[in-house]
Amino acid sequence: MSRRKTLLIVYHSMTDGTRQMAEAALAGASSDTGVDVRLLHAAQAGATDVLAAEGFIFATPENLAAISGQLKDFFDRSYYAVLDHVNGRPYACLICAGSDGHNAARQIERIATGWRLRPVAEPLIVCTHAQTPEAILATKSIRSEELQRCRALGEAMAQGMELGVF
Repeated sequence: MSRRKTLLIVYHSMTDGTRQMAEAALAGASSDTGVDVRLLHAAQAGATDVLAAEGFIFATPENLAAISGQLKDFFDRSYYAVLDHVNGRPYACLICAGSDGHNAARQIERIATGWRLRPVAEPLIVCTHAQTPEAILATKSIRSEELQRCRALGEAMAQGMELGVF
């Protein structure tokens, strides 16, 4: 009997939006009993966690048109220890953005390309439309329909991994 596959969700969130999205993906992925799911804050995740997983969801706010510093730190700490050891494994990403989100998605794509990961979904970007300093710094509340999209992505990742589709 082969061991169960693990889906690793790594996230960073300062204003709670990305955390809500990552937890929704966790809930969706956890509904599939054939895959173990780990949710780790970027500060706690590292190369050992990446090497132990067969699939990934990376979740970040877009800060100043980039991934968050904490998620970048996770990638910096893990990058070389993981290089050439996770080739072909599936990944997806969740972006919580004030207005766009595409540059953060491109940064994750570049890093994942270096790790030779395989994208299995388009980046899921939730736009909060936060544009003032007060709105940007405020605690976010992600709409239920957006959280459902995150949940569906987590569920699809876990099902695809369990079925060997990716």
